[in-house]
Amino acid sequence: MVAKQVADLLTFTRGLLLVIFPWLAMTGGQESLSLAAMLLIADWTGDIFDGALARRSRICYETWIGDHDLEIDMVVALGLLIYTIVTGYVQPTVGVVYLLIWATYFWRVGIPRTMGMLFQAPIYGWFIYVSLRYTTSMGLWLVAWILVAVVITWPRFPREVVPGFLGGMKAHFSSGGPQDQ
Repeated sequence: MVAKQVADLLTFTRGLLLVIFPWLAMTGGQESLSLAAMLLIADWTGDIFDGALARRSRICYETWIGDHDLEIDMVVALGLLIYTIVTGYVQPTVGVVYLLIWATYFWRVGIPRTMGMLFQAPIYGWFIYVSLRYTTSMGLWLVAWILVAVVITWPRFPREVVPGFLGGMKAHFSSGGPQDQ
């Protein structure tokens, strides 16, 4: 097994959170918030490792899972959104309208990388807020994880991630369509 296969397995496993988050909400309700936060930290950790492993693989080749890492990230965010709706942290109408707006957008133009990232941001931001409010220690762990991840990925974060996102947003909105697919 090469590093790329391990990376794909990690990515696939993270995608299972689409089912796990809603199941957790239905079986554990709001009492499962700490566990959901731990799962999100595990997901984010896996996301960092699967990318690093894929880039370091001794055998370089493309796979369907590797090519759809962004969509897996979006699926995880969707599972988390469903979690927050089922547990009552987000009103169902707000969640449905949010999903309908994004579904319409993605159906019309596809999934540009920056817009896929933008789709996830409010979901994660709201979940962090909810975690800080209702299970402060886990909310602080989420914030601490983000800070540590930025430090660990520091050379890449300010040179590639931030400029790539901002450049993609600028290109997208200045041209009236996706430029970074």
